[in-house]
Amino acid sequence: MAITVNIYYTGEHGNARKFAKEMVSSGVVNDIRAEEGNIRYEYFYPMEDEETVLLIDSWENQHAIDVHHASPMMDKIIQLREKYDLHMKVERYISDGAGIPDKDEKFIKL
Repeated sequence: MAITVNIYYTGEHGNARKFAKEMVSSGVVNDIRAEEGNIRYEYFYPMEDEETVLLIDSWENQHAIDVHHASPMMDKIIQLREKYDLHMKVERYISDGAGIPDKDEKFIKL
């Protein structure tokens, strides 16, 4: 049962994108991806909102998230969030592990 957290970081003057770029260039993103239980850690830019960045952050289970939250990595993330004065909106999803239903596959081009 994977857990995916969508975090929308919003700032001003392009700060959300600057934050994401610094997360990548500083190596923090690669360190998080290397943490046990991390499935996905990727940033995306919404086309219609230049002041927001979407982080898709997936973990194998709640324990993996708890270990990540207790790690020194969180201090680095919090420092960068504060540096860029970002606000957050968070959505959390739990996968049922069922995959894509057969009736929906006809809408997907691989």
